[in-house]
Amino acid sequence: MSKSKLVKANEKITEKVVGTYEKIEDTVVSSYTKIEDAFVDRYLTKDGESIEEAKERIKRIKRETGNLK
Repeated sequence: MSKSKLVKANEKITEKVVGTYEKIEDTVVSSYTKIEDAFVDRYLTKDGESIEEAKERIKRIKRETGNLK
């Protein structure tokens, strides 16, 4: 059974919209991560601590204090 032209057109539109959304989402998340890393590096790292270590330390402190906001 063949699909109607409207169904095919809707599928193409859906693919395009979802693909565009995913690209935008990836760009936004990537940009946020860069900003977050710069902030952690500048204000929250301790002597000789990497950004990843600082993030883990902060997560651990939040878990221990119950402050998971």
